[in-house]
Amino acid sequence: MPHNNKCILILGCFDTKGEDFSFLRNCITGLGEKVITMNTGVMGTTTDFPVDIESDQVASEGGDVITALRTGGDRGHAVDVMGRGAAKLVAGLVAANKIKAAIGMGGGGGTYIALSAMQEIPLSIPKLCLSTLAAKDLSRQMGSKDIVLMPSIVDVAGLNSISKLLIRRAAAAICAMAAITDEKTGTVAGTIAISMFGNTSACVDQCSELLRKQGYEVLAFHANGVGGKTMESLIREKCFDAILDITTTELADDLCGGICSAGPDRLNAAAEMGIPQVVVPGCLDMVNFAQPDTVPAQYQSRELYNWAPDVTLMRTNKEENKILGERLAQKINRSPAPVKVLLPAKGISQVDAEGGIFYRPEINRVLFDAIKENTKSTIDVVEADAHINDPEFSAMLVSALLSVMKKRQE
Repeated sequence: MPHNNKCILILGCFDTKGEDFSFLRNCITGLGEKVITMNTGVMGTTTDFPVDIESDQVASEGGDVITALRTGGDRGHAVDVMGRGAAKLVAGLVAANKIKAAIGMGGGGGTYIALSAMQEIPLSIPKLCLSTLAAKDLSRQMGSKDIVLMPSIVDVAGLNSISKLLIRRAAAAICAMAAITDEKTGTVAGTIAISMFGNTSACVDQCSELLRKQGYEVLAFHANGVGGKTMESLIREKCFDAILDITTTELADDLCGGICSAGPDRLNAAAEMGIPQVVVPGCLDMVNFAQPDTVPAQYQSRELYNWAPDVTLMRTNKEENKILGERLAQKINRSPAPVKVLLPAKGISQVDAEGGIFYRPEINRVLFDAIKENTKSTIDVVEADAHINDPEFSAMLVSALLSVMKKRQE
């Protein structure tokens, strides 16, 4: 379907905010765009404009019936059901190539439903939510998606001079974003995702330079939790030809409750999607916390290092490294695509180098042995006599990546 035949999706609670959504719809159509409207309101609908997808259909997709939600008196359950239902319907619209942008408005419930639905919209489609909660921490609801949050300033509860101004701006913004297409400039040999951290920046920079010289586009993701989740999400959207996972530190944060955890699904997407990958246990020597007083009590006696005033690193121990090695191996073992693992014997982070604050070769040995012992025989595990940030190790990584990509094509 040509881009200009697609519509802008408007979703929200039309039962209580029909006037606001009618104004939004008129603003968008007045700018020359076609729309699809989805009502996620539980208590009713609106006659102010045509509704393409009604709330009973949303509720059904969410696993319940609208009449039960209306009489049940459980708002939390109703919001959850409508969020799930809207997400399924949005996924269908995306699969059918019917939308080029999406916009929602609302307070707490409306924002939750809109953000839930937008989780099913890929990077290529812009999404905006005008919300009373835009200034709050919505990181959990936002997930790893590129959703634009716009403060509503006043409640979305009837038109006034401020709300009309903000809605007009939101309409203009989503229409302008929808008009921007993905223009490819030249051709590239392929697109590579790389994970990085301050402690592995030298390695990542060297690898990126080598890959770019060979015509590859390189996208780096900061392994701070959100970065890892975003990379995993884009892998599932088939954005990359291969993964150079240099910095798998988020596994350590997930194990020990650090602030940079990307959750238990980290390192799963490439295996699930069959994408070639080269994996390094980069920065598994550390768990990340914020200021020193935020380190949990059970870790206060551990080896800690202030990387910055708001970043406290904890050195992982032998027991944790054994578990981490096993987990890393189990994750990559699931991959049907070619995988290689490279182990830098002289250190896995900037601070894990000879003379460095976290230099503990005996602990790294536990990690390396756990990886070797648990990785299936079809995966090459190579131990290199180099530090992770040494140029020769970067050259080895790039060579390994190109080899798994070539093997995948055979």
